[in-house]
Amino acid sequence: MAKTLRNLVSHYTILLTLLFLLTLVGAGDRHFSRPLSRAKHGLKKEKLSHVHFYFHDIVSGLSPTAIRVAEAPTTQNSSTAFGAVVMIDDPLTAGPELESKLVGKAQGIYASASLTELGFLMVLNFAFMEGKYNGSYLSVLGRNTVFSAVREMPIVGGSGLFRFARGYARAKTHKVDFNTGDAVVEYNVYVLHY
Repeated sequence: MAKTLRNLVSHYTILLTLLFLLTLVGAGDRHFSRPLSRAKHGLKKEKLSHVHFYFHDIVSGLSPTAIRVAEAPTTQNSSTAFGAVVMIDDPLTAGPELESKLVGKAQGIYASASLTELGFLMVLNFAFMEGKYNGSYLSVLGRNTVFSAVREMPIVGGSGLFRFARGYARAKTHKVDFNTGDAVVEYNVYVLHY
């Protein structure tokens, strides 16, 4: 019986060793990272595009498109509203009037991130709904110092026709109503994409 038990243990040891070696060989076939062909993934020549629109941030009225969803305990006492977080679904239009042609939506958040000036952290997508960019979007992640004449924010990505996008957005306040807080901002976006 001891001999049978030794043979059984010996067979199991050999089997486990083989399984271990096969696992090591199989693991070599998996790649964490590898170079890919641009052509095989439909990436043609990179191009530079300019997109121009007006961003309508509506915080007043019965149907606001920008709503404060969070704030710090000290936000109300801050001259910059530091700690306020606003969720947006703002219309993007071809002209400065809200009634002009709707070309997309700005969807995401902005948050007051400065104690000394009105400076927002912008985390949003420009989701386009018109023309050749319909269904595509650009992603913005950057700082917006609202009272600067012109602000520049990075474009960090996109989808659809803006896949692999990178570039920058220049924002310039067109109009602001200091009584309601509503604002219209002109955007010129310059983006490299395939």
